[in-house]
Amino acid sequence: MADKKMLSELYEYDDAVRNELSGGFLCGVDEAGRGPLAGDVFAAAVIFDESVRIEGINDSKKLTEKKRDKLYDEIIEKATAYCIARASVEEIESINILEAAMLAMKRAVEGLGKTPSLVIADGNKAPVIENITTRAVIKGDAVSASIAAASILAKVARDRYMAQMALEYPEYKFEKHKGYGTKLHYQMIDENGPSDIHRMSFLRKYYDKKRSGE
Repeated sequence: MADKKMLSELYEYDDAVRNELSGGFLCGVDEAGRGPLAGDVFAAAVIFDESVRIEGINDSKKLTEKKRDKLYDEIIEKATAYCIARASVEEIESINILEAAMLAMKRAVEGLGKTPSLVIADGNKAPVIENITTRAVIKGDAVSASIAAASILAKVARDRYMAQMALEYPEYKFEKHKGYGTKLHYQMIDENGPSDIHRMSFLRKYYDKKRSGE
């Protein structure tokens, strides 16, 4: 019952925002992978027709991997338009992770087959996109169906990318931790040193602590 109430509220939020627009497309956007020590940061943008209702959509962090995979296919099938984009490790290191996440979101929106009238982005900052109004929505993936759908696409796409990276760099066991700073991941870094896809700016504090003997 609670899940159905939450689902209804997610779509009610989007419907209310669409009413503000008086026509045009509403786009939800979210990112995945700001926190890990390795790998690209991903983002997805999703536009739904106002009639679309997908059972089970929620913040991707609250869903099992199996449920996310199922919803991923359904979102892609039923979306009016969607796009998944990324920013590379090199870009993360060059412009910092926040700006790289904004860049990935911008690329996702610009890669849509349709131009939205409004983009609502999860978090306290929205990407700046020429000729498109953007709005930050704090905890948006728990508020908006469009943002929740984007969070699922971004999360699944990044997890699949990290599974591919696990094949290229098997010594780091990326398939188990997806690049996040787990005990196992730090152990693999200690044993093998950092790889080409590690974010050295994220490892700096760790290496500083090791050097100081903390």
